[in-house]
Amino acid sequence: MPARIAVIMAAISALAGCTGHPDNVAPVTGFDKDRYLGRWYEIARLDHSFERGLSRVSADYSMRDDGGIRVINRGYSADEAKWEKAEGKAYFVGDADVGHLKVSFFGPFYGSYVIFDLDDNYQTSYVGSHSMGYLWLLARRPIISDDERNRFIEVARGKGYDVDSLIWLDHSYLCEEQPGLC
Repeated sequence: MPARIAVIMAAISALAGCTGHPDNVAPVTGFDKDRYLGRWYEIARLDHSFERGLSRVSADYSMRDDGGIRVINRGYSADEAKWEKAEGKAYFVGDADVGHLKVSFFGPFYGSYVIFDLDDNYQTSYVGSHSMGYLWLLARRPIISDDERNRFIEVARGKGYDVDSLIWLDHSYLCEEQPGLC
């Protein structure tokens, strides 16, 4: 029986680790979920399997009836010539004024969503996860300035992220379709 308990405890620890964060990547405090809701454009990310090959990625956050946050991610797959959509749910790991949530797109399995940098106007968000292999730059507008891009690279590099492997997404098509957006 002790071996079985050890296996169960190891599994629980592994799952709990997925909602943690690296020591040097602390979530923001003073977080206001209502200001964070709405549409965000993915400007840059590190490669990972669940977004591989997708461009034109955006995330929409809204409130759920149970007090959590509804997450709808969309991205375009050029290989398949179609839009892909995933709906998930997010809940705060601790206090609601700390930018650390757990997000699930697959049943009871949660991953960490750590907002480690957020400008005062909630226009750009730097997001990590439980390991240094996950990193996103999100923005309210589809195009960011060179200064903001350089700041993101500097901050992420300072945290230890592999910024040379970032994938930069092109949302310039939106500027043509919706000139007031850019």
